[in-house]
Amino acid sequence: MNAAELNAADSNSSGSSTTLTFTAPPFGLEPLRDFTLVAVEASNGLYSLRPDGFADTRLFLLDAAVHLTGYQPLLSDEQCASIELTSTEDVQVYVVVNPSDGESTVNLMAPIVVNRLTGVAAQLILDDPTWPLKAPLASLVTH
Repeated sequence: MNAAELNAADSNSSGSSTTLTFTAPPFGLEPLRDFTLVAVEASNGLYSLRPDGFADTRLFLLDAAVHLTGYQPLLSDEQCASIELTSTEDVQVYVVVNPSDGESTVNLMAPIVVNRLTGVAAQLILDDPTWPLKAPLASLVTH
């Protein structure tokens, strides 16, 4: 597959929990690779990502297809191959939410990209200055 522009609106949210295996540990969670993604109850498109065996550790993820429909990161061929992605139809894109008492932000520079067919995932660093590391969530969310 050639470099893919991922249209977040093309990915699908699914219910309940999903097992994910990262090709490399997500940033800050080394050496962990096996995770469970669980939908946060009564919150459409918000998920909790917990490493298997570590119930007290979690990241909050936002489904870009649900809340950030203009978010369309461009992945290289190498990045697509790293998660065995052969079609943009098989991708699920999430962004990490950084909750705050003040203004919550999302990391658009390093999305978590999942091959929906295999459960293989990676937190990928985008080579595009358009996508900031800390984008104010309130200014991005589409309803």
